[in-house]
Amino acid sequence: MAADPAVDRVDAPSRSLIDACVHCGFCLPTCPTYLLWSEEMDSPRGRIYLMKAGLEGRAALTPTFVRHFDTCLGCMACVTACPSGVRYGPLIERTRTQIERRYRRPLADRVFRSMLFALLPYPGRLRIALAPLVVLGWLLEAADRSGLLGVLPPRLRSLVRLAPPVSWSSLTARVPVETTAAGAERMTVGLLTGCVQRLAFPHVNQATINVLAAEGCRVVAPAAQGCCGALALHAGRIDQARALARQTIAAFERTGVDRIVVNAAGCGSCMKEYGELFADDPAWAERARAFSAGVRDVSEVLVELGERRAPRHPIPARVAYHDACHLAHAQGVRAEPRALLAAIPGLDVQTPAESDICCGSAGIYNLVEPEAAAELGARKARQLAALAPDFVATANPGCILQIAAAGRRLGFTWRIVHPIELVDASIRGGFQRGRVAGPTLGT
Repeated sequence: MAADPAVDRVDAPSRSLIDACVHCGFCLPTCPTYLLWSEEMDSPRGRIYLMKAGLEGRAALTPTFVRHFDTCLGCMACVTACPSGVRYGPLIERTRTQIERRYRRPLADRVFRSMLFALLPYPGRLRIALAPLVVLGWLLEAADRSGLLGVLPPRLRSLVRLAPPVSWSSLTARVPVETTAAGAERMTVGLLTGCVQRLAFPHVNQATINVLAAEGCRVVAPAAQGCCGALALHAGRIDQARALARQTIAAFERTGVDRIVVNAAGCGSCMKEYGELFADDPAWAERARAFSAGVRDVSEVLVELGERRAPRHPIPARVAYHDACHLAHAQGVRAEPRALLAAIPGLDVQTPAESDICCGSAGIYNLVEPEAAAELGARKARQLAALAPDFVATANPGCILQIAAAGRRLGFTWRIVHPIELVDASIRGGFQRGRVAGPTLGT
């Protein structure tokens, strides 16, 4: 028995989920960290073994134990690969919950993580933190190109390189609280506007509203909504995640919508898990289950609507579609975004090699594990560049920032967009110069 067992009974990983793993090894070639290091304990199978040892009191909460879970991206590629149906998501989240609640990290690590979670889930605070980039963004880009950022510690260097492109208009943008459907109303939907999404990529939210309205949806974007709790949940800060989730549930309950639409993969994954997050809370369990039952990615809703009402105009271009991990692996949504893109006349939709391998974004992973994230980002950027795309499309703001940063470092130039932006451009009349928003690489 370990002197300080790694796992106690509060929010512990489920023994039944752990026992579902038969250690077959199908997960190994899909795991990004196993691909990088070929270390058994840095694979899903190895990490599940450690979870079991911790649950049985055979492993202590040591720096080595913690390190194996810190290096996991939580990308859920192992879930797709697993023939036994192991639900790795709740396992890694609850193990990280144990670590964050009971393990005392070194001071610098505690301060950095506390800073991230004091800012990222709170759009008001994040807006203030991002405001200097409106003026200084070009200077930081120049410093990166010149190599001056190399003097910074890796985490701070990554924080600068991954900073989203912002302007005064993006930081102050607001979407309408309600947008009426074009023509006869087919469905009423609520839109999650997100944290980084609403500040750095407000054009994605507006494109989402445009397309949904054009297809007959009344769109409600509650002004009271905040962060859904995804970043906190995936990092093991479960109490913060629950607090943010309660606010999100309450904000959308009042709208009476048919569906809650999400255009950020990590957020959608988290919101679909609210029922499990509150399974042991009598006051919120049923409300959470009902809420999660109505959550859909925007691509799912558009496919659910059936026959397209708004005509699509040609976009003669090649697009490389990158599967965001929490859309493809965690939610199992792969066909729907491709169907939306394939319906655009003239658009050649391509899938890169190693499409199931994470780009290295993974919530806060590229900030707290910058070296591994940069290696995975470069690997992904090269696979995308091999397709010679006019656009890269992906359905998660973290992936957009990660792939953009990796592309800049390697000198690749392409436009990175959310798939819904291409659909919106097609409905509005096809691609014209400047009509599809999104960060440009190599500039």
